Amino acid sequence: MRGRIVVAGVAGLLVSGCAAEAEPVAVPPPVPIAVDVAAASSGGACRLLDFTVIEETVKVRFDVAAASEQGDTHTCVVRATGATLPELTLTVSETTVDKTTFGADVVPDKAAKVTGLGQQAYRRTLAAASGRGPVAEVGWLATDGRLATVSWTSARGSERSTVEKLTGDLTALAKKVNTRAL
Repeated sequence: MRGRIVVAGVAGLLVSGCAAEAEPVAVPPPVPIAVDVAAASSGGACRLLDFTVIEETVKVRFDVAAASEQGDTHTCVVRATGATLPELTLTVSETTVDKTTFGADVVPDKAAKVTGLGQQAYRRTLAAASGRGPVAEVGWLATDGRLATVSWTSARGSERSTVEKLTGDLTALAKKVNTRAL
């Protein structure tokens, strides 16, 4: 009998220990991991851009890049996470256009001449339009049979004079783009 009482007592202790609810333990939610990915990882014309070089040149940090290719034209658009504007766009196309044709047919009216960039280059600022601010653009005929443009589309409400000043920074950035790397 004594053995049965001991077994019953141990079983009672075990069951009572199981019946007690454990105190919940607070577990913090997982922390998101930020990963820096190079613009070049998007392919296309993004292979010609670097987020750090862009930031050093135009003083804005971008961290998202998307590339597109259509025939002989390669495009890259970079933006900051969570923002649609401003954005920087680089487009590079193969071309057989020569310097004379570029000057006559490609350079927009009222564009300013840029020196020291490719065979011939221009810069201009376009007025604000629906949903966006002014656009700064630098275009050039590279020495390797490529036609390239880099443009900055500003956010709505941006001052044209501020965007106009960016054409100097875009020219500096364009001088760092190696279109032969495509």
